Amino acid sequence: MLKLNPHYAELKDSYLFRRIAEKTRLWQEAHPGEKLLRMGIGDVSQPLCSAVIEALHAAVEDQASMERFHGYLPENGLPEFREAVAAHYGTRGVRIEAEEVFVSSGASDELGDILDLFAPESPALIMEPAYPAYVDATVIAGRRILRLPARREEDFAPLPPEGEAPGLIYLCSPNNPTGAVFSREKLRAWVDYASAAGAVILFDAAYEAFIEEPELPRSIFEIEGARRCAIEICSLSKTAGFTGTRLGYTVIPKELERGGSSLHAMWIRNRTTKTNGVSYLLQKAGIAVFSPEGQTQTKACIGIYKQNARTLMSALEGTGLWYCGGKNAPYLWVSCPEGVGSWAFFDRLLNDLHIVATPGEGFGESGEGYIRFSTFGNPGDTEEAAGRLAKYLG
Repeated sequence: MLKLNPHYAELKDSYLFRRIAEKTRLWQEAHPGEKLLRMGIGDVSQPLCSAVIEALHAAVEDQASMERFHGYLPENGLPEFREAVAAHYGTRGVRIEAEEVFVSSGASDELGDILDLFAPESPALIMEPAYPAYVDATVIAGRRILRLPARREEDFAPLPPEGEAPGLIYLCSPNNPTGAVFSREKLRAWVDYASAAGAVILFDAAYEAFIEEPELPRSIFEIEGARRCAIEICSLSKTAGFTGTRLGYTVIPKELERGGSSLHAMWIRNRTTKTNGVSYLLQKAGIAVFSPEGQTQTKACIGIYKQNARTLMSALEGTGLWYCGGKNAPYLWVSCPEGVGSWAFFDRLLNDLHIVATPGEGFGESGEGYIRFSTFGNPGDTEEAAGRLAKYLG
């Protein structure tokens, strides 16, 4: 007799961003014609850069040519794409082999798929507030969760806890939703902790390109010993505007072994079984991201989002609300007014200011009392939202 996965019943009734979308839809139906300023979901507003567009067009032309046509690609990625990623790490002094880079359709997909490598009885440590997909993917896999609350007094970047040792550790830096960035010293503590426990760190580096302070690490592999205890998952969604085109990469070092087995070899076996790879067009576009022109153009686009962050931070300065993030991350994590819950503050912003944000409670219990603003909107809307916030909260 067919049995369904019982762990779906353990999920919350709806995914956070689906709930926000539904509340927003109902508000718009009740207020036709009203302008809504969207600062909730972290979707980009700027178009793909010209280097990427040119590469996409060239790849389309390749598919129309008998000599240059491509069918199935290597499951683990085009060699040129993998080499471009490895070279990108090299510019920051991080040694990565091209064969250690695996193409993906984005970080969110990979964060769920990577759990195939680990037995369900291995508990996962998730630091909260957390990107909801960490929790949901872990629950669906039937894995027990060890929750580590992150607090304001530790800059939302806690040190490893005492108590039961996990099998998996989710780390995200710069963090979604708080914008916190782990210092080199704190990351070293986590690497030492994972190594001592025999655990594996799943390091979400989707926002690494937003780090502007040179002393802050952009990769877990900047830390000695990380190649023996960490997997790094990256995305071009926010760094190069690929939210609608979907491309990312995962780095699994060859030194990473557990129980006498190579996780690198296991992932090769997984990918060659469960995927036929990512589109030729998208991988050619991804190669263009790492070209000199692509790097210059994508950094200019990131500069627009960072200016949005400065605009919002300036507006919040006179409100008396505490916040973090913004400088090295595309999110601002803002305390709610005293006595106001995060969903109640979400409703106030929506109804009174026509601004959509993301309530902190949706990122776990530790997020209650905070709200997240995305800086990925267009500059005009961001300036308008900042003006409304400053007037309303000042």
